[in-house]
Amino acid sequence: MPNRLIRPQQRGTCSSERQLCASFCAKAVMAAALLTSTSAFAAPPPISVPISSTGAANGQANDFASFLENLKRSNYMLGDLFGLRSWLSRYGMSLAIQETSEVLGNATGGTRKGAQYDGLTQMVFQMDTNRAWGWYGGLLNVSALQIHGQNLSADNLGTLQTGSGIEADRGTRLWEMWYDQKFLEEDRLDIKVGQQSVDQEFIVSTNAAYFVNTMFGWPALPSYNLPAGGPAYPLSALGVRFRYRPIDSINLLVGVFNGSPASNNSGDPQQQDPSGTSFPLGGGRLIMAELQYIYPSLGSMGYPGEAAPLARTYRIGAWYDTESFGDIRYDINGVPLASPNSNGLPLQHRGNFSLYAVADQMLWCNNTDPNNTLNAFARVMGTPQNDRNLIRDSMNAGLVYHEPFKYRPDDTVGIGMGYVHVTSGQQGLDRDTAYYAQLSDPNSFYPIQTSETYVEATYQYQVRPWWQLQPDLQYVFNPGAGVVNPNDPTHRIRNELVLGLRTNILF
Repeated sequence: MPNRLIRPQQRGTCSSERQLCASFCAKAVMAAALLTSTSAFAAPPPISVPISSTGAANGQANDFASFLENLKRSNYMLGDLFGLRSWLSRYGMSLAIQETSEVLGNATGGTRKGAQYDGLTQMVFQMDTNRAWGWYGGLLNVSALQIHGQNLSADNLGTLQTGSGIEADRGTRLWEMWYDQKFLEEDRLDIKVGQQSVDQEFIVSTNAAYFVNTMFGWPALPSYNLPAGGPAYPLSALGVRFRYRPIDSINLLVGVFNGSPASNNSGDPQQQDPSGTSFPLGGGRLIMAELQYIYPSLGSMGYPGEAAPLARTYRIGAWYDTESFGDIRYDINGVPLASPNSNGLPLQHRGNFSLYAVADQMLWCNNTDPNNTLNAFARVMGTPQNDRNLIRDSMNAGLVYHEPFKYRPDDTVGIGMGYVHVTSGQQGLDRDTAYYAQLSDPNSFYPIQTSETYVEATYQYQVRPWWQLQPDLQYVFNPGAGVVNPNDPTHRIRNELVLGLRTNILF
């Protein structure tokens, strides 16, 4: 899943900044922002909307000079969209469009060297039912994706942890279409129904969203272990999600979704439904649950003279998918799938699950400049079901530093890493493959997959409130966890240095 792109720029005390960082749901913040035309992923997930959306100077949207002046100070490149945003806002509606474009290339390693372009246009339309016709607590959301360019990870890298969160099959597709309704006093319960991308709310790290690599968004473990990679960018699935807030600092999320975002689990799921409008309901169910602790809570207040607490958000959760999963090593007769005597029909297992934990922690805040903060994050996932999965465990961690240079309050620098380890079932399949191959060719080279690690350093430079440039560097150790290079079958894919530049524009 792609990661968040343009972040809201807020001013205030360290306490208010910390409360912002402790927000438990970036998508909910974005939704509220869109509807009020004020603040609120991604490298996609969600479009992040700046704090205010000033139109053309003095409302003269058709005046070219005003338009040029607007480019310098508006939070949108096109300002009020020539009056469209103001008109929509009167009826409780909002429209946001964000373009992410990037060029990434591997200077070393990979299956081959080279650079490629890829891009993503995100479009989000929302309606606040209270402002539209007086129905309190309702929010309608429809979003679409236009994906263009090439896929460096597939063409050049051969990595498990793909280099960019926006890489996907080219096309234009519906992404999400849901309705959310709030209930109870202080909106302590809300229910969302419809086509949803679960990477917008579950297993999220707000600090990890600043990075480019896919696995800082939707992690590697569900990407490979769930059918069709799970209902995450650029896919989604029909379902219902409940969120309950018993006290201000605690949130409980529970969701039930279709077990696979694809109509069947063979072939490319994005090609099975290139428009995103098939809405499959067959098969099993994906059940997700997450408990969140946010401190300080959004409604808390500090005491006079007392240092503001360092913001933190902790999440623990699990998912269970009731679909059938094929054994990664043996067929239905217990014969190794790599054996020439195998019938090629994997032994079937019912269900699959994983446990996870996520932590976002502010480490330091400049008491005289609330924009100047240092934050850390970590996310771990694991499963004991080695017989039906490729990935046994995955981990991400890193540091994010805001305002690295004086008078650059909207810039962010980050350094992070990701790690995955394959299951013993996959390693057994590798050993079987090597054994049977070497019976006919003793000189054949079939390594055993183990783990893959990458590190990433990135810098987000705010050129204008609506325009961001992001140079990025990644280095991958043991790409593909140690697979053979298809262009050099006597060696593994060599370590990779990936360089790139991303630009984010909010129209």
